[in-house]
Amino acid sequence: MVFSPKQRNVLTWWRPGSPHREKQAIICDGAVRSGKTLCTGLSFFCWAMRSFHRKNFALCGKTIVSVRRNLLEELLPLLENMGFRCEQKVSRNILKVRLGGHSNTFYLFGGKDEGSAALIQGITLAGALLDEVALMPRSFVEQAVARCSVTGSKLWFSCNPESPAHWFYREWILKTEEKKALRLQFSMEDNPGLSPEVLERYKTMFEGTFYRRFVLGEWVAAEGRVYDFFDERFVQDVPRENLENWHISCDYGTLNPTSMGLWGQRNGVWYRVAEYYYDARQQRRQKTDEEYADELAGLAGGREIRAVVVDPSAASFIETLRRRGWRVRKADNEVLSGIRLTARLLKAGKIVICKGCGDAIREFSLYRWEEQGDGQDRVRKEHDHAMDEIRYFAATVAAKETNGSWFAGSVERRRF
Repeated sequence: MVFSPKQRNVLTWWRPGSPHREKQAIICDGAVRSGKTLCTGLSFFCWAMRSFHRKNFALCGKTIVSVRRNLLEELLPLLENMGFRCEQKVSRNILKVRLGGHSNTFYLFGGKDEGSAALIQGITLAGALLDEVALMPRSFVEQAVARCSVTGSKLWFSCNPESPAHWFYREWILKTEEKKALRLQFSMEDNPGLSPEVLERYKTMFEGTFYRRFVLGEWVAAEGRVYDFFDERFVQDVPRENLENWHISCDYGTLNPTSMGLWGQRNGVWYRVAEYYYDARQQRRQKTDEEYADELAGLAGGREIRAVVVDPSAASFIETLRRRGWRVRKADNEVLSGIRLTARLLKAGKIVICKGCGDAIREFSLYRWEEQGDGQDRVRKEHDHAMDEIRYFAATVAAKETNGSWFAGSVERRRF
């Protein structure tokens, strides 16, 4: 394999003769697809197997599934070609590794929420690799760090940037000297495996805050309009040609507005050709589930609807639709990944908003980030009802049925 100078630095920072060998941790942050994960994982395993025998290590991701997919799937074949003997015990989330006369055990952990910290308590570690560390709660990361009590233990961190108010940025990246850590900031150009064409494609996938984070590798706050690129260029006439594969997306509200969008497909592009939008507060009258089901049928207009995509929390409305014979799909409701995916589909011309969708077009101009001081990206809970159901459709249907598999594969790493 060919490695860039920055990747070679990751691979060798712990070795005798390196000016960084006394560091206790390495932090690899920066652009997506910049080659951080592979070289970090390879370095971690080489160091562990050279330095220790019969010790325990931790491989941490947001979920155990993401550890296997994002790290081990590509790394294990490479290690085995280098002479490592790797035995996975999937049911126990353990990886046994042998090299020469050394044998060590690597435990897989998922740090998806505050309760995850309890999973790693009690184990004694000689080292830990935390992939996508910015997606993990502070309590889990601090517990993993605390478990590394074996003499000579070290830490490996990798992540894409988030807000500069994020706890990891404040506590680790701004305190690298205090933490005795080496920080290497990656760009896409640090990955020699990316062709110029692929580099250009990734650079056109993002806009605004996400461009600065995932392409430029900057820790910047999300502010202003969520879809700050959206303007009249993204609004088209309803196609004259016949559409097919009809769907309806729905964000259901009682006092809050209810928004529904009618989607048809042609040549791999999804068109939101019509909508229904009702604000109970503004109209001073709430509608029942049955009335909304009638409105949905009116929006369908006799077309054969393959599925109605609905927020999974709208249990009573979902039951009403099912009793009437509609096929209902509960929406993927991951907000941030859904927003990023919707933006990419819009920019790629894979989903199109048509001129009759006035309420959706209005919300695109008003949908904004919440100003938060805790480092967490949040959107304001206003002017978000058409935005939510468009996001439901993008994540649940369009990404999985649009020509071009890279849309479907990038919802979670998939933070890209």
